[in-house]
Amino acid sequence: MNSQIKLGLIGRNISYSFSKMYFEKKFTKLNLDHVSYSLFDLNEISEVEELFEDSSVAGFNVTIPYKEAVIDYLDELSEEARTIGAVNCVKIENGIKKGFNTDAYGFERTLDIQLQNHHQSAIVLGDGGAAKAVQFVLKKKQIPAITVSRKSEFTFENLTKDQVEKNLLIVQCTPVGTFPNVEDSVKFPFEGISEKHLVIDLIYNPEYTKFLSEAAARGAQTANGFYMLEQQAEKAWEIWEVQKK
Repeated sequence: MNSQIKLGLIGRNISYSFSKMYFEKKFTKLNLDHVSYSLFDLNEISEVEELFEDSSVAGFNVTIPYKEAVIDYLDELSEEARTIGAVNCVKIENGIKKGFNTDAYGFERTLDIQLQNHHQSAIVLGDGGAAKAVQFVLKKKQIPAITVSRKSEFTFENLTKDQVEKNLLIVQCTPVGTFPNVEDSVKFPFEGISEKHLVIDLIYNPEYTKFLSEAAARGAQTANGFYMLEQQAEKAWEIWEVQKK
């Protein structure tokens, strides 16, 4: 008889997450009755230490706001996670806690099916863990990008229509607009958006954020974060190797 294996997601205010449903369907399909997936809603990242004390926890995903903070609690990092500076997947094996970044994999798969030849430069909105993974992929694909955040040269206050017109790939990496705050959107010069643009919002709940709706209304090609979620989830599953246990 297989011993119980626990997986899950750590973050803050994560009741909206699709991850639990996604993985539980997978467990049912594969007849893995001994594997469970939980949402670990942590008020502070230090609470992750309680998870590490549970020997049945084999790994977990990491979401906002802990993708960078969790690194201090890990023993090892994959090469990608170290380069990116953010972790969204942790594997625990023989007491060793190793961090990975599957966001980069998921975003690259998304770009592979959405990107067109004229999308030669990008604007990345946000500078958190997800944005770092996006920047990593863009650099890998040799797509120059500017970052828009409260702390960077380009901010949500000074980004101009001209800059948007010049950069035909826009990636929205902030949590603004996530359920239940579906009417929220970052400040953005949408008048610079055209039918030549590809606009990706990493949010997947709701399916169409206010940000994406504004872009689509101006003819842009749009994509949300659900395909990226699926792809990074499958990569995490591969990393955890639960079926071999």
